[in-house]
Amino acid sequence: MIAFIFFLLFIPFFALVGVYAERKIAAFIQDRLGPMEVGKYGFLQTFADILKLLQKEDIVPLLADRKLFLFAPFLVYASVFAGFAVIPLTNALVGSQADVGVFYLLTFVSLDIIGLLMAGWGANNKFAMYGAIRSVAQIISYEIPLGLSVICVIITTQTLDLQEISFQQGILNNTDEKSYLLGLAWVEVTNWGGFFTWNIFRMPVLFFAFVVFFIASLAECNRTPFDLPEAESELVAGFQTEYSGMRWAFLMLAEYGMMLLVSFLASILFLGSWNTPLPNLWALKLATYTTGFAWGIFWLFAKAFVLIFLQMWIRWTYPRLRVDQLMTLCWKYLTPFSLILLILCAIWRLTLI
Repeated sequence: MIAFIFFLLFIPFFALVGVYAERKIAAFIQDRLGPMEVGKYGFLQTFADILKLLQKEDIVPLLADRKLFLFAPFLVYASVFAGFAVIPLTNALVGSQADVGVFYLLTFVSLDIIGLLMAGWGANNKFAMYGAIRSVAQIISYEIPLGLSVICVIITTQTLDLQEISFQQGILNNTDEKSYLLGLAWVEVTNWGGFFTWNIFRMPVLFFAFVVFFIASLAECNRTPFDLPEAESELVAGFQTEYSGMRWAFLMLAEYGMMLLVSFLASILFLGSWNTPLPNLWALKLATYTTGFAWGIFWLFAKAFVLIFLQMWIRWTYPRLRVDQLMTLCWKYLTPFSLILLILCAIWRLTLI
């Protein structure tokens, strides 16, 4: 319940800050100023945008399927928001303790596909429909390598519980546990903790799974270079072409909420979750000093925000892919590579039995 209320309030705030941050990051990368006029350094620009959206008329096309058109943005947002229910915020019992948390999260996140199709079909607009079809084809395709990379983690950790996966990446209590450090040698890390116990270091194959997950997550979020709904001039804005006012705002909330959700999931599965990245090195007990309730929340959000920054950096650095290039990358490269990683993880796990 605590996590539910927290994210209910935090996601709109994050979207406000995220839009401003993205504008400033884009301006810095492309040598522009970005927002400057409304408030100090343009900080109030996103608040002005919200006021504008609240005052905009909620237009419904005359020949649209009214029920589908009006309900689609809320379904897209609700499917993303539901995924936060199983995110463990810290080492205490804050967040869901679901035994099948990974399965639950991937299931609900996939429901936004239905909302996108409803938005495109309900608008009764060919451009919106084309944008919805291309977006759904992209998301469905990239869910395969994304799911395979997640299964690699499940095979390694032997659990679907996100909190259990988080605990396994903390300071280890089992003296028999060993980690494969940087692919060089087997070392004892029982009392080290920190980044040495992250999954990408405990099992180096998971580093490549993390790369696959991150690329696929960009496609899941419809982020550049995978923003096919608006990749061509004739599509205008894809499935959200006919939306205005707060319904358009809900679609944007869902996009930024998805960015945050996949960043949380990547941090939990691969980057130590709420555990500190600082290790205990002999008498210097950095991991011990930076572990606790508040520290856990801080580390989880810090890792997620770094990944969000990378998503924004990539958006304003690389050009969009054509639809054939996007599908080629998924089906010819990422999916076979993910299957190879899955086999390697299974073989590694069998050697431990």
